Amino acid sequence: MALITSQSKNPLLHRFTTVHRAIPRLDRCVIGLGSFSNNDGVIKNCNFNSKTRKISLKNNPFTYNMPMITKAKANANANAAFGETEEGALKHRKILLSDVEVKRERSVFFGRKWNSLDVGTAGMVLAMHALCLFAPFQFNWQAFWVAVALYFVTGLFGITLSFHRNLSHRSFKLPKWLEYFFAYCGVLALQGNPIDWVSTHRYHHQFCDSERDPHSPTEGFWFSHMSWLFDSNSVIERCGEPNNVGDLEKQPFYRFLRSTYLVHPFALGALLYAIGGFPFLVWGMGVRIVWVYHITWLVNSACHVWGKQAWNTRDLSRNNWWVALLAFGEGWHNNHHAFEYSARHGLEWWQLDMTWLVVRFLQATGLATDVKVPSESQKQRMALNNDGRIAT
Repeated sequence: MALITSQSKNPLLHRFTTVHRAIPRLDRCVIGLGSFSNNDGVIKNCNFNSKTRKISLKNNPFTYNMPMITKAKANANANAAFGETEEGALKHRKILLSDVEVKRERSVFFGRKWNSLDVGTAGMVLAMHALCLFAPFQFNWQAFWVAVALYFVTGLFGITLSFHRNLSHRSFKLPKWLEYFFAYCGVLALQGNPIDWVSTHRYHHQFCDSERDPHSPTEGFWFSHMSWLFDSNSVIERCGEPNNVGDLEKQPFYRFLRSTYLVHPFALGALLYAIGGFPFLVWGMGVRIVWVYHITWLVNSACHVWGKQAWNTRDLSRNNWWVALLAFGEGWHNNHHAFEYSARHGLEWWQLDMTWLVVRFLQATGLATDVKVPSESQKQRMALNNDGRIAT
């Protein structure tokens, strides 16, 4: 659950560009797509733009201008809850109830300069969490069901169906009017505009759990869960200048959403307040947005820490049933990393995948076409034996 942004013509609207990933782009346009893996070559190395750029190594993202004692204390405080005790910088720490080791602890809160985008992103996340504090005092059933409905609209239709499976991986095709409608639902989740969200997610797959991954738990559980959002320079430093979303950049609709991003969720908040007052604002915006935030972030964190692996993905991705229930099937994350192009993540009959059910409905009605799923031969080549070895 994955951004590079250009400088907006309206800096006020674009200042707080995204919650999923917000990174200043130095006035450069995004012009391409990183490679995706496909075991049988269905869409293997599907570069929308094959041009590549040199990666600048001028800034080392793992170099910290920070006294050793302060750094050790910050890392210990950030990771104490996950069994990462203070035992010295050279010893790898395991995350609680997992075999995942924190190899490169990264603290984004201390020892660096925060830019305005970092402050804006953190401020937005904090504001939504603060709004939730009013929830017990502003509860009514109408407001609750508004939050539930928007959870499905923005989380299912917007993030998992549109931003992830349709736009990031092109797992199926939709008529443009429907593609744009679902993408607009994703904007209302307040996780960033489609161009930025998709860019970071593609980088995650391209460099998964390596030093260039935007959000790997090998740098700490909380880093992979949310704190990576507050360091807006890290993806530029790790991955180089953006060149992986040219397919979206060339479409005026997605450029429009990027330049006017904050207008849309704020307009929804104003509409909810006009209809149902403060309770609708608290539950329809605060509670619902924070709920979808953490569900999305759990795919990046928990699904790389806890769960089981069924496929030889050579990364830390896991299938996690409880995240799958909350995130509309996204928790079958090892399945997804094995077959990135697949519109179906719950590959077994018992693996509930609500997003896939929606895709199947759209396919049955003729609205979704070119729906991709792995073949049996592809599954056999990626399968692990019971002892964890690659199947032959």
